[in-house]
Amino acid sequence: MTAIQLVAGLGNPGAKYEQTRHNAGFWCAGQFHHDNRYKSDIARCTIAGHDCRLQKPLEFMNCSGQPVASLAAFYRIARSCILVVHDDLDLPPGTVRLKRGGGHGGHNGLRDLIPKLGGNDFLRLRIGIGHPGHRDDVVGYVLKPAPRDERVAIDAAIDAALGALPDIVAGRLDKAMMELHTET
Repeated sequence: MTAIQLVAGLGNPGAKYEQTRHNAGFWCAGQFHHDNRYKSDIARCTIAGHDCRLQKPLEFMNCSGQPVASLAAFYRIARSCILVVHDDLDLPPGTVRLKRGGGHGGHNGLRDLIPKLGGNDFLRLRIGIGHPGHRDDVVGYVLKPAPRDERVAIDAAIDAALGALPDIVAGRLDKAMMELHTET
């Protein structure tokens, strides 16, 4: 497996959305500089000895595909070398899962990203935020802050994801999955 060269955390820009569940991908990120060319906040770092770019697209979630695709194209980063971090309604708060490929599962950020990247064979780090119970309640649910106990669980999942990031970036996916997918 080739090393990950781009980690894109999905979310919505602006103070209004900062604490909403939909920003779990942003919460996984650190300090960045703003880059207008890619409508993103971007950082360059070394993870597990590999040069890597971190990105927070500053378009709204439903339009986040173009900034990720533009940055990947400029640096000639293959889809297989991209990790997308995003919230996932189908996982309970406190759960994190790693997978390669798949559909969008109703996630509008992924729905936009897949065609912009020209395929779906990138890695996904899925941060569980829980489900409101009925599909008609999803939009309001993801755009509201999580209650304190859920946020604590989501933050713990993000900590676990960050702990596994060196293995993910280095391509040691089996090891990362064993760590992330094993209940303690």
